[in-house]
Amino acid sequence: MVLNRMRNIAFLSTYPPRECGIATFTQDLVRELDKIKLLQKPKIIALSNDDYKYDNDSVKMEINQCTREDYIKAAKAINNSSIELLVIEHEYGIFGGECGEYLLDFVDNLNIPFVTTLHTVLPKPSFKQREILNIIGKKSKKIITMSKNTVYVLENIYDIDKNKIEVINHGVPFRIMPARENLKDKYGLKDKNIISTFGLIGPSKGLEYGIEAVAEVVKKHKDIVYLILGQTHPCIKREKGEEYRERLEELVENLGIKDNVCFINKYLTKDEIINYLQISDIYMTPYLGKDQAVSGTLAYAAGYGRVIVSTPYSYAKEMLSEGRGMLGEFKNAYSLAKCINYILENPDKKRDMEHKTLKVGKTMMWESVAKQYAKLFITVIEDHKKEGSLVV
Repeated sequence: MVLNRMRNIAFLSTYPPRECGIATFTQDLVRELDKIKLLQKPKIIALSNDDYKYDNDSVKMEINQCTREDYIKAAKAINNSSIELLVIEHEYGIFGGECGEYLLDFVDNLNIPFVTTLHTVLPKPSFKQREILNIIGKKSKKIITMSKNTVYVLENIYDIDKNKIEVINHGVPFRIMPARENLKDKYGLKDKNIISTFGLIGPSKGLEYGIEAVAEVVKKHKDIVYLILGQTHPCIKREKGEEYRERLEELVENLGIKDNVCFINKYLTKDEIINYLQISDIYMTPYLGKDQAVSGTLAYAAGYGRVIVSTPYSYAKEMLSEGRGMLGEFKNAYSLAKCINYILENPDKKRDMEHKTLKVGKTMMWESVAKQYAKLFITVIEDHKKEGSLVV
């Protein structure tokens, strides 16, 4: 492997200011990769939906996600550039066409090697979803997934070669934080037990069950404050306005727990997210989808050693194994409340869970994760060059 040359890579992804978890993920990874001297500053080919303007120097090209011709033009432009490797951040919904099928036009016209990071792995895909990921898997040099539980699915459902699959954890930004109680005091929450949930809000998050669980816990623990952090998902807001949030607020009112639930209705910065996590005694994800393979919000909570209470979706079961948190039942507020009460009433067990979670969380900081990505990217580039040199 050649180590004294800077490689030239690019990402196909959403990117800030687009308010999207994949955009934030890519920005965090690119910023960390930029510190690694074996790579040139990574470039971005950004997927756009005309709702915002890209003014970031890293964005070198845009694809209108609903314009099929843009994908072919972009692939040909990349072929004629100095880019040596493309990284595709894949989620069906960010690409145009049925289940994001326009991406296939892109890879069909791409002549340089590419790797694909999967943000969604469905164990029961539709025919179209399976077809797309199967083709991407065959053409990618590597498939990156963020959880071990998806490897079997990728092999057996999508027929992807196991030797192509790499597992790299979702990254978490590192900050040196003040003590939890000091930060609580700063937020006016001294002597409160804080539960939090953050991320873009929509019906799939199951927040009504989280609220009902808190109403049950309040019967025994009056000092609970549940922070619901984040704005409504832009796509949901565009289609249905604030209908879901308003239903949640009405539920809080009807349950008589206005003093115990606080909505922070904004798109949070990373520093805000980390501050709120630091003051949290429990992080809760009452999500409804049992097949969710990755959760960036749960990864952040694990990274900062929070005790996590969750429904047993795929990623939560993996991350909370070995005593790193507690799993309730889907659509069961009483089950979630039972978990919360146990944690509040057993401080020694809570500390043990925090310790176990933090041990794993330390391995998920972006510095460590980016080094794994960089090593993989360089290996793919060098292996591709060796393959080319063997062609007679």
